[in-house]
Amino acid sequence: MRPDILNPLFAETQSLEGVGPKLMKPLGKLGLERVKDIAYHLPDRFVTRRAIADLDEGAEGEQVIVALTPTEHRASRSARGPFRVLAQDGAGNICAITYFGRASYTAKKLLPVGERRWVAGRLDRYGDMLQIVHPDHVESESAANLGRLNEPVYRLSEGLTQPRVAGLVEQALERLPELPEWIEPGQLERAGWPNWRDALRLSHRNENAPARDRLAYDELLANSLALLLVKADSRRRKGQALVGDGRLRVQLALPFEMTGAQKRSIAEIEGDMAQEAPMLRLLQGDVGAGKTVVALAAMLIAVEAGKQTALLAPTEILARQHYETLRTMAAPTGAEVALLTGRAKGREREGLLMGLLDGSIDIIVGTHSLFQDSVAYKDLGLVVIDEQHRFGVAQRLALAAKGKRSPHTLAMTATPIPRSLTLAQYGEMDVSRLDELPPGRQAIDTRVVAQDRMDDVVAGVARHLASGQQAYWVCPMVRDNESDDIAAAEARFAALRERFGDAVVMVHGQLAPEVKDANMERFASGEAMLLVATTVIEVGVDVPAATLMVIEQAERFGLAQLHQLRGRVGRGSEKSVCLLVRGAELSETGRKRLALMRETQDGFRIAEEDLELRGGGELLGTRQSGEAAFSIADLDQVQRLLPAAHADARILIDRDGGLTSARGEAARILLYLFERDWGVQLLRGG
Repeated sequence: MRPDILNPLFAETQSLEGVGPKLMKPLGKLGLERVKDIAYHLPDRFVTRRAIADLDEGAEGEQVIVALTPTEHRASRSARGPFRVLAQDGAGNICAITYFGRASYTAKKLLPVGERRWVAGRLDRYGDMLQIVHPDHVESESAANLGRLNEPVYRLSEGLTQPRVAGLVEQALERLPELPEWIEPGQLERAGWPNWRDALRLSHRNENAPARDRLAYDELLANSLALLLVKADSRRRKGQALVGDGRLRVQLALPFEMTGAQKRSIAEIEGDMAQEAPMLRLLQGDVGAGKTVVALAAMLIAVEAGKQTALLAPTEILARQHYETLRTMAAPTGAEVALLTGRAKGREREGLLMGLLDGSIDIIVGTHSLFQDSVAYKDLGLVVIDEQHRFGVAQRLALAAKGKRSPHTLAMTATPIPRSLTLAQYGEMDVSRLDELPPGRQAIDTRVVAQDRMDDVVAGVARHLASGQQAYWVCPMVRDNESDDIAAAEARFAALRERFGDAVVMVHGQLAPEVKDANMERFASGEAMLLVATTVIEVGVDVPAATLMVIEQAERFGLAQLHQLRGRVGRGSEKSVCLLVRGAELSETGRKRLALMRETQDGFRIAEEDLELRGGGELLGTRQSGEAAFSIADLDQVQRLLPAAHADARILIDRDGGLTSARGEAARILLYLFERDWGVQLLRGG
């Protein structure tokens, strides 16, 4: 159970003064649902404003405080247009105070015509007129109330203002309890960090690097500690040594020679599975590097040893893909492979559940259905998890609990992670890397073209389809957003269907499963020649016949995504092309990133260099479903502070495995504070 001392922090935001149902919606959009969330909603930046006597004293782009008297309210003819308040300073200069969206409803109340107000905000120019867009403060009192140094600027959503958020933060900070210290005293002294409560307060007051670092270190320590507790728990558990005799693997008769990296990884996995302590290993490898073959070898070791295996996939498309691949590859061995997803109903589902219970099913492939309460196994010996980053640790532990004894676990990811960040995501696992591509695979010809050459791109696709070859067309999102210019899969699909007719099909995550499957089947069979999709095909679609890919507005994708998408073409010996269509003028960094995609197909090099070019971005991926790996620590802090946090966590576990000492008890509170309490549950004695 969560320690009582943390209860004030986990109270709902509605417990704060002034927060009612109306305010909960914009707070919810920012994930600010509890007092803790408000306290950790750290400022994006701080501003210092200068009080000016009149607008002539201010510089464009400067944060100012100026007395203005509204003279006119101007509503836009369009409902989506701006609402402007024309106002005059003491010298007669005119400035437009501009509001967009619902905020315009309050403008008349805030700035009544003829009444002087002190306005604080950024002074800019729109055409020939000075303007302040969405001022941070409008008050009737003197400028002394607005001229605060280092005023925090918080991330907002529609319906929130800076003063409102700042007021809620003040309330949250008043509720901070006095928590025991969990950081090793020597580390605290060397770094010159304040205690936890002071660090939070100081982080909202000004640019205080030591305070922000301390908070980031707390998060990294909690994460490292939880992951190491998983590892320690795994090693303590009574597992089962699985030693295969090779009789099934020898029957695979693969039509290709495995790479050295594949053979090395299989040997590492075989060595782990021969131990009683359950394996906890991550297999990293590019799309097409041969992870499935390595996973199948691991599964057959378990089957040879008389055990069952389960492969967990994040989506039904990917689960079906794995099922078909494994069923085909394993056919000569006689191993029974089955598929269990949420769509299995009635007698079909009953038959699958019975097959798992009586042991007639050797290998089961599926989605979240695999760890439902109704699913039981005769003797589960190995769990394989594909696209590991899409599952939380708690989900993985739920599946592992299905075994009579703790099964071995092999996680796989096609997302290349720089070595410096591997600890952050996979600190509890041993790592195998597939850093070689199978022989005979041709390099993909990657080109960058501008959006204004779209007619040429479509003409190129037409020539490609006319030659009898298939193609992918990838867009960043599904539908047009009226306030954004991102290409939409549905709009692009409509335009391409006008040109190519029924030869075009579409797949995205919002389609009904049966429609998605039907469209994929048409494409896989060759009946359809062009597949328009979102990143749903990043994993789960494997049609080697498609030798052309167009990625629209490529600058909006992370390099890891681009690399994985590109890997969907060029799977065979045919020459393949990937066109990266840029929809905007690129910064120097943006140009270098797309240039890197042209230069190399080494996913690990791309990950390392992308880290240097622009920071980790999506490289950190997600830890729990829908959540960022870290909410406090930024990439620079991860790189600087993670090694020390990981080492401190290791010392704490080695010296106090049950976290029963004074610092250990404090560390338990830390785990609950950062909601890594699945780590606490693994402690001896709970």
